[in-house]
Amino acid sequence: MTVTPEDLVEIEAIKRLKYRYVRLLDTKEFDEMEELFLEDATASYGDGAYSFEGREKILEFLRSALGPRTMVTSHKVHQPEIDLTGPGRASGTWGLEDVVIITDHALEIRGAAFYADEYVKVDDAWRIKHTGYQRLFEEMGSRPADLKLTANRWADGA
Repeated sequence: MTVTPEDLVEIEAIKRLKYRYVRLLDTKEFDEMEELFLEDATASYGDGAYSFEGREKILEFLRSALGPRTMVTSHKVHQPEIDLTGPGRASGTWGLEDVVIITDHALEIRGAAFYADEYVKVDDAWRIKHTGYQRLFEEMGSRPADLKLTANRWADGA
């Protein structure tokens, strides 16, 4: 497979799209996230346990699942394998490591997964057609009583 300099520009734009997606997840900027998805996008989180059709349904789920101020998240994506599959079309596989802290329950969830995404270019901008992941592992446990968050963007009074 021959990759041209133009292909590399497109691949970099797709990387920036995915990086923005996880940043907006963690900063709870769900309104800004709307422009990242096609209107008819699909999503499948948690090995398909949470599947959605349409941008509005996806964002509704993300707002309710990750939006509470008592939930702090960190999503890190890496190891992108992006293939341009046709004019204005691409697929991507990404490694994911995530941490979720639920402050009012002193609970922490950690895991790793691989995202499988599909992208479409519309009006000179890449958009998410499908996103979803399958877990490699997930662990959950109580946070020790002496372990305190010393910074929390969503803490009362912050």
